[in-house]
Amino acid sequence: MADWPEPGTKAPAFTLPAHDGSKLRLSSLRGRPVVLYFYPKDDTPGCTVEACGFRDAAGDLDAIDAVVLGISPDTPESHAAFRAKHRLPFTLLSDPDHAVADAYGAWRMKTLYGRRFAGLVRSTFLIDATGRITRVFKSVRPATHAAQVLAALADA
Repeated sequence: MADWPEPGTKAPAFTLPAHDGSKLRLSSLRGRPVVLYFYPKDDTPGCTVEACGFRDAAGDLDAIDAVVLGISPDTPESHAAFRAKHRLPFTLLSDPDHAVADAYGAWRMKTLYGRRFAGLVRSTFLIDATGRITRVFKSVRPATHAAQVLAALADA
């Protein structure tokens, strides 16, 4: 399991399948800021709150030309259903073997009810137009996270 990447470092490259069956390469988004967020599972309470927060902030994110990408281990088909159900206007990417989550340090050991296991930690990375990480949010709170990200982008 990798460490969290530090602000100022180059964002780990990846190509992943999207909700619509296409493949998205991070490098194809150079020139625009990217909000890359990792979440555990489609259509669960916390993940839905977080995704809908980004949906509701879409106008503000569009105004600064920011791209939102959500990544979880779920399938593209699950992502498509989640997007449609909640009218999510951004791309959801499938990372079933959690290789990308591991590269970003989001795949970590967790403890729940005294049991230790590997799992995805809800986290977000702001990536600037040159492909460098500018901010790392670890273990975020779903209800307030979109506002926190918008504030950080405004400060950038």
